[in-house]
Amino acid sequence: MSLRVLLVEDDRELRATLRDALAVEGYEVVTAASLAEGLALLANLGKRPRHAGDAGVDLVLLDLGLPDGEGETLLAALRRRHALPLIVISARESDGQKIRLLDAGADDYLVKPFGIGELLARMRVALRHHGTRLAPAVLRYARGGLLVDLERREVRLDGAAVHLTPTEFELLARLVRSAGRVVTHRQLLVDVWGAQHAADTHYLRLYMGQLRAKLEAEPAEPQLLLTEPGVGYRLAEAQAPDGAAGAASHG
Repeated sequence: MSLRVLLVEDDRELRATLRDALAVEGYEVVTAASLAEGLALLANLGKRPRHAGDAGVDLVLLDLGLPDGEGETLLAALRRRHALPLIVISARESDGQKIRLLDAGADDYLVKPFGIGELLARMRVALRHHGTRLAPAVLRYARGGLLVDLERREVRLDGAAVHLTPTEFELLARLVRSAGRVVTHRQLLVDVWGAQHAADTHYLRLYMGQLRAKLEAEPAEPQLLLTEPGVGYRLAEAQAPDGAAGAASHG
């Protein structure tokens, strides 16, 4: 199960950038653009926790200057019931405010602008402090003539660039992150299209057919994008650099 992050950020461009970057790393990202939306999402997710007593999310990224109030209101509401990791992301640099929010229960405070690498590192530290250890994210896949680089969002087949639609790429990326293992129909639908499409298996059939047409030598007899009847799909295990089958390389 991928870790779920609640991102509360009103800047549309930054919200999209962070969401995409976290998705590449294998996180499931739920976004909110206001304090009210963040509080509602947290309450709603908490009604369907994945572990007894949790908030339905594994980590919160919280902006402070929201259009309808201060992000620290959400921090206070969260800390009354849960101890999950929370990282403040803000353009405010006041040492006094940093100290106050850290004392109020924030695990870290990251000042904008910041690099994605630093954010990911701080997330790993926060999760580790709360007892969650992460395996390195799979960012690169190679088998036969297929090369997928999730960090660069590049797909090449026999050295030639392959154009994928955004949805095709997200579906392939989800399979790359679990290369060699079966991913169920439901998990693929939830991760790529959202929970509201968890039963829309025709989406999967359509897009898997499109991926196979672009990536398989014989789409009717796939060697990479494999079907597990009645369960889901599996991307064939990546090859080690020497050509032997092995674990996917890591970024």
